[in-house]
Amino acid sequence: MKKISLLFIPLCILVSCKPKPAADTGVLSGDAAFQKLADEYLDGYLAWRPANGVALGYHQYDGKVTDISKASLDKELARLKDYDAKLSAADTASFSPKTFYDFRILRSAVKQEIWTFDDLGTYTKNPMTYAGAVDVSIYVKRNFAPLEDRLKSIIAIEKLAPKLIADAKKNLNDTLAKPYVETAIQIAQGSADFLGGDLKVALKDVKNDTLMKSFNTVNDAAIAAVKDFAVYLQKEKLPKANNKYAIGTASYQKMLLYNEGIRLSPDKILQIGLTELTKEQSSFNAAAHIINPNKKPVDVYHDLQKDHPTAETLIPDAKKTLEQIRQFLIDKNIVTMPSEVRVKVEETPQYARATGTASMDTPGPFETKATEAYYYITPVDSKWTAQQKEDWLKQFDFYTTDNVTIHEAYPGHYTQFLHLNASSATRLEKIFGSYAYVEGWAHYCEKMMTDAGYGNTGDSVKAAKYRLAQSGDALLRLCRLCVSIKTHTQGMNVDDATKFFMNNWHQGDKPSRQEALRGTFDPGYLFYTIGKLEILKLREDYKKQEGANYSLKKFNDEVLDHGMPQIGMLREIMLKDKSTWGDVL
Repeated sequence: MKKISLLFIPLCILVSCKPKPAADTGVLSGDAAFQKLADEYLDGYLAWRPANGVALGYHQYDGKVTDISKASLDKELARLKDYDAKLSAADTASFSPKTFYDFRILRSAVKQEIWTFDDLGTYTKNPMTYAGAVDVSIYVKRNFAPLEDRLKSIIAIEKLAPKLIADAKKNLNDTLAKPYVETAIQIAQGSADFLGGDLKVALKDVKNDTLMKSFNTVNDAAIAAVKDFAVYLQKEKLPKANNKYAIGTASYQKMLLYNEGIRLSPDKILQIGLTELTKEQSSFNAAAHIINPNKKPVDVYHDLQKDHPTAETLIPDAKKTLEQIRQFLIDKNIVTMPSEVRVKVEETPQYARATGTASMDTPGPFETKATEAYYYITPVDSKWTAQQKEDWLKQFDFYTTDNVTIHEAYPGHYTQFLHLNASSATRLEKIFGSYAYVEGWAHYCEKMMTDAGYGNTGDSVKAAKYRLAQSGDALLRLCRLCVSIKTHTQGMNVDDATKFFMNNWHQGDKPSRQEALRGTFDPGYLFYTIGKLEILKLREDYKKQEGANYSLKKFNDEVLDHGMPQIGMLREIMLKDKSTWGDVL
């Protein structure tokens, strides 16, 4: 395959890296001055986004919510642009290499935030921003304080629900994109169901009658407000909704640049994606042929899904294979495990089961109390019909479940989390992460583990089943890349995007349509594949550089021990030859 270079543009190209005259008044200069500005920025950033602070483990923000009034939005955008100007005028030559690294992370983070306001229209165009605004799940999901204290935070947040919804209505444009409205209605209805059902179940052990009386009062009001928002969207916004959800080529290019330092055009990236899609389809077909040469590959794939655990063995089997995967990493010297603390495999809590089949819940990097990490798997519902139970369990065939475990836990997101916590990463590096790095690493791990022999015990058919499952998940992420670009820069509609997924991912209309809809409001989901390809290219270049000193474990550890940066920045750390820094694909 002809390789296309994806040029990484360090953020110093977005801003001048030339030394500024020392006499310039007010110019940001020196490590201490940058650190002071960074701390000030983070204080304001989290004060306006207290839910982010709670998720990170900063509990001084418990019980607080973002003020989404028009005046508050304008003030925050002005603050972002003020910091952008200060960073633009920085004397970057006065920074140490480490500070310059953090400067670029902060610079990118500020640019991304401004982009979400100005280009993405998060607060004016997207009702999903507000449909789940009354989110108190973390207060029952993580045991970081006594339950009654967490209940007080829930009450404080729910008291503000009516105002949040009133402000949301004022902020939204008159006409909105139909997929956004339809999805927001679903989110709002689900949020109301959670507040009225699962939240109450999670608080059933609270014995303080006074607190519970206060909770029931504000909770009823919050439920009413959220339901009112769903009805408002249904009656006022849906009838006049349009299909203008594409962000356009110019904004898409900004997303690539500000998020990942990528300046290659969307068309060039699509060319890469389509080429990789063809290659992956060949791998998929080859694996299916080994399993059963007399059937179509897609039929072999669907047969694979029938090989699944029972409802009773779903969680026990996952626990057993989780430990086997972890031990495989150690036995094969694939990556360092910085901690003996295991991720806990649990049934997805009742109140969170609408989120999907499986998920990873790690604590924030600054959490000191609720430090457990959970790998949640959603079990079969005893109330379902026999067919519904079977359809659900098909998503947990043994091979795909192992691939998901690799992505979510070992050596994917949980291992990534352990390395981040054990590293010397700064506060900035622990708060701001690259989409392509975070999801690219987990997606890279799927292929890396299969290539390293996971599931290959000498039985060629069994090994091919693991490869087929891994390849099927890779096809999904490649379809996301292609659909994202086609949707936002070439006018692809949801129906055509659904067909693209069905034809190339080999799944039915419902899951394919869900993926197509996600693409309308998450153009960045192309970064799963971009990050994976960037890491594979970095590994290739690092291997050439290290020669006899190379090992897979050495590479993987190095990738994990520098925060969550753009892969281009990671190339500058890991590769000695500057001429290779920009060639990330």
